[in-house]
Amino acid sequence: MQILLAVAAGSATGGVARYLMTGALQSRTPGAFPVGTLTVNIIGSFILGAVARYAAMNPAFSPELRLLLGAGFCGGFTTFSAFSVEALELMQLGDYSRALGYAAISVLAAVAAAALGMAAVRALVEG
Repeated sequence: MQILLAVAAGSATGGVARYLMTGALQSRTPGAFPVGTLTVNIIGSFILGAVARYAAMNPAFSPELRLLLGAGFCGGFTTFSAFSVEALELMQLGDYSRALGYAAISVLAAVAAAALGMAAVRALVEG
């Protein structure tokens, strides 16, 4: 039960953070390009990469904390389902080049951000 509560608390916090961040970013961005979703997916990938690396390096990192931050916060914060719908909506508008660019940037930047998160923790912990 404690694990479920950790995931639920992280998900609620991540969802609220995603809502606030995407709204703030999208309101400052002209056009239909979903810069808010793109940004939270990259940041969430960085955080999850950092959490995964730190948890692997530190046996004292509890499974509950890993689930709170990983499946919980990052799961609630990142928005793959929103990304999928937004890419499809761009295609339905006939904006195939933006849809392809959005998909490519999202995947490549998220993978790169996860790698950077892991590298940052490795550098901080290992010196």
